[in-house]
Amino acid sequence: MAGVSDEAFRTLCREQGADLTYTEMVSAKGLSYANEKTRHLLHLAEGEDQVAVQLFGHEPAVMADQARWVEQEMGDALAYLDINMGCPARKIVSKGDGSALMKTPEFAADIVRAVSSAVEHSVTVKFRRGWAEGDETCVEFARRMEDAGAAAVTVHGRYALQLYRGRAEWDAIARVKEAVSVPVVGNGDVKCGADAVALVEQTNCDAVMIARAAEGNPWVFAQCKAALRGEPEPAKPSIHERIAMARRHARLLAQREGRNIVRMRKHAMWYMAGLPGASAARAKVNSCVSVEDFDRVFDELLEISDAARFV
Repeated sequence: MAGVSDEAFRTLCREQGADLTYTEMVSAKGLSYANEKTRHLLHLAEGEDQVAVQLFGHEPAVMADQARWVEQEMGDALAYLDINMGCPARKIVSKGDGSALMKTPEFAADIVRAVSSAVEHSVTVKFRRGWAEGDETCVEFARRMEDAGAAAVTVHGRYALQLYRGRAEWDAIARVKEAVSVPVVGNGDVKCGADAVALVEQTNCDAVMIARAAEGNPWVFAQCKAALRGEPEPAKPSIHERIAMARRHARLLAQREGRNIVRMRKHAMWYMAGLPGASAARAKVNSCVSVEDFDRVFDELLEISDAARFV
């Protein structure tokens, strides 16, 4: 969730029921250069007492050193360290990071071993079904991560080269769950409470991770928690509730980014998706640079939506 799960996004997800949130992907190499832009990713929101830090990199010594620094810097606010070996983005895998590490499981295990030895907090690993489509390696990979010291693993049911095409194969998560003794988190294609229940029932996973389905939809966490408790899911948010959340998101981002909150553009697109007038609003959103700019677009959308109700 690079460029997405900052303090503002995490705040809204926690308020809607997320038990734990993760930072954006944090480059261990960037931290080693004392890069302020990278360190900025570790800042906590007001009232955020715990967060999992998601590190990525491919150099065991650098990963271990920076994991140690993160632990010292964050103290009790650190829930645990998660090593990302699942990101399939080209700019990540081209440097040997993210899911590229699934191609070299022994080396990936060296990274986990180095980081686990360097810190007192638990170390977890997120990865995919495998690297190449049709070549499922997640079970053996999970065993190696456990042997190297991973306290838990998260499995996304797609191959790295598959990116986000097709469906996530939940049976792969089930096979990992049967193969290891550490907790297994299931990830992929959970878009509502019914999906969360189905994932747990099909895989026996210990927890559910939600990522893209929360973009413009933090309510998904309340829906999933209710369903997992056997309760009716809360109603989907109304148009006015969606726009009100988008406004709040913009203001939280402004506190972090200042006046030029261009990062809000993609969030606005997600909140507006499917609303009357959303297509025409997209071009205007791409010119927004302030809270006031976004408010004007949201005001127009509400006018269009309210008018459509009485046609």
